[in-house]
Amino acid sequence: MNSKFLHAFSCTLLAALLAGTSLPAGAQLAQPLQPVDSVVAVVDEDVILRSELDRAVANILAQFADRRDQLPPQSALERQVLERLVLVRLQVQRAREGGVRISDAEVEEAIGRIAQQNNISLDQMRRQLAMDGIEFSEFAQSLREEIVVQRLRQSIVQSRVQVSESEIDILLASDSLQSGMVRAANILVALPDGATAEQLELARTKIDGVRALIDRGEMSFEAAAIRYSDAPNALEGGDLGWRRFDEVPPLFARMLEGMSTGEVSPAVRGPSGFHLLQLVERRDSGQQTVTEYSARHIMVRTTEIVSNERARDRARELKARLDGGADFAELARAESDDAMTRNAGGDMGWFPLYGWGQAVGDAVLSLEDGQVSQPFASEAGWHIVQRNGSREQDITERVRRDEAREAIGRRKAEDEYERFLRQLRDEAYVETRLAG
Repeated sequence: MNSKFLHAFSCTLLAALLAGTSLPAGAQLAQPLQPVDSVVAVVDEDVILRSELDRAVANILAQFADRRDQLPPQSALERQVLERLVLVRLQVQRAREGGVRISDAEVEEAIGRIAQQNNISLDQMRRQLAMDGIEFSEFAQSLREEIVVQRLRQSIVQSRVQVSESEIDILLASDSLQSGMVRAANILVALPDGATAEQLELARTKIDGVRALIDRGEMSFEAAAIRYSDAPNALEGGDLGWRRFDEVPPLFARMLEGMSTGEVSPAVRGPSGFHLLQLVERRDSGQQTVTEYSARHIMVRTTEIVSNERARDRARELKARLDGGADFAELARAESDDAMTRNAGGDMGWFPLYGWGQAVGDAVLSLEDGQVSQPFASEAGWHIVQRNGSREQDITERVRRDEAREAIGRRKAEDEYERFLRQLRDEAYVETRLAG
């Protein structure tokens, strides 16, 4: 393990949580510089110290150690990072005001998951953090704040975002739900509201100049985004991540649809300024099928009264009766404890392999059509299963409906949380004290 895994964890988590709008708290965990106890920002009743900003900037510099030329000038980088720190601080404050509390046990569990995912022990993690100059308590506090922000976002989204069946119907009927996914990157040259003709001309000149650098091969799109973009995801190289076409703003989707991998779009004017887009990758999806199985079963349920051993013995007796010629459906109606299937002679209908759980799925998979299993146990009790058949089922429309629901939900969630963050920032008292 090295310090990169800490950054990767933080970026992955908060990118999902904050849609690229704020700096991961973990980014404050790089090798600390000598702290300077001066205030660089006042955020409501809290402050951000120069030492905090230095640690966050040092983390960025460490990530780009072999490509420092891609970063903006130090003063611009500091302003960019400070704004992200401000947003993180505001979110943590709001969450705590709303009663969000994270227990020590939850933090310890999260730390344990990180160690497990990186195939290291907690002691190894502590030693590596110490080697990187990171206090374990500081790492734990950063992780606590990330979880706090996650809970805040969940709360905001759950309370404000609902997807109705009629919205899904409208989206499907509009034929605008395009198949496939796209991974794109963007560069933004921002414009203020009510931009003047001079500001428009300056922004246009800048975006055209950036595209010329990319076209001449003097700078990659990623490097240009890091150095010149005004978007919140600039330090991620402008990466917008994987999205369905339907989740991309219509103006961008129309452009990306006709682009080839690696191609960079002409400059386009959007609500927030001028954009360049690059199509990084795309995935097209066609017909979707799933193997479904038809089966019937007899279940002997375990209860406080019926022990596991007693249920097993009863299942073995029923299997012996089947082997002796008893009709499966009649025996299920008379003896099965599964109220859902008993009256239908144990018929479970058509279902995906593990639609009835792991144990039943494993048993069905091991059988040929018409075969009856030996008694086996599940969490509910003991079963005897007869496999009737299998089929390939076209679930394209079902998947499209699920995708439409997810696309609408994600789009609403992003819009709502971005709106929440803008309001949070506008209503807060923020005083920055960076020179220049």
